[in-house]
Amino acid sequence: MREIDAKLITQTVRDLVIEANKVLPNDLVDCISCAKKEERNEIAKSILSDLERNIDAAKELDIPICQDTGMAVIFAQIGQDVHITGGSFEKAVNDGVSQGYVEGLLRKSVVADPFKSRVNTNDNTPAVIHTAIVDGDKIKITAAPKGFGSENMSRLKMFTPSAKREDIIDFIVGSVKTAGSNPCPPVVIGVGIGGDFEYSAILAKKALCRNVSERNSDAFYAEMEREILEKINTLDIGPQGFGGNTTALCVNIETYPTHIAGLPVAVNIGCHVTRHASRIL
Repeated sequence: MREIDAKLITQTVRDLVIEANKVLPNDLVDCISCAKKEERNEIAKSILSDLERNIDAAKELDIPICQDTGMAVIFAQIGQDVHITGGSFEKAVNDGVSQGYVEGLLRKSVVADPFKSRVNTNDNTPAVIHTAIVDGDKIKITAAPKGFGSENMSRLKMFTPSAKREDIIDFIVGSVKTAGSNPCPPVVIGVGIGGDFEYSAILAKKALCRNVSERNSDAFYAEMEREILEKINTLDIGPQGFGGNTTALCVNIETYPTHIAGLPVAVNIGCHVTRHASRIL
């Protein structure tokens, strides 16, 4: 049994939420650069150049890439041979989010009551925490801050097993078309297929944390990713909604077994700064 101090978890989460908000993953930076080279619309090409300059400026000035530093989403894979000492895991995570957002001078966007009073918690807690118990004696933590310009455009539909491939593709492409310029395109599309109502949405969120250069390991779904991306990029929404052939940068599909009577499909849209950072303890 390996012991990990809760203080180390707090420090790690603190560092990750700051890093994720200030430094975009290299694969996504490269994807934006490639999109600019292939973009045929001159206005869209200019906007993509502006996005590149914004990313560079955030790194140089040590400030967030986007003013909406999101609600903190934490994915944690906890090895079953780990014993956390000195406090609870959930408190350690929320302490880390609090420290990161306060000390990192990140915008605090979380309200304690979702409908009645909507008073800001002033430290961006609580986080949305997803945990999984896995083999081993390590903890992998991924921080994925999620802005709500894109989050608000996400959709979920409970298909029946009679749904055809084109029905699912049309739903995903239609979700992006309905979203238009609201999620700050070019977007990253996370798709969850299977599980049940809530787990399909978690799959879609996890899909946004996958490297944009990696396709689904199943050739069937890899081809769906390619076809959906191609269809989305014919919508002429383009960067920031000004037209062009770069409406989306990537489509990532994640799947899970489901019930014989169902076929849940969730679409989680990420903006052009779909942020995430990971560390293994």
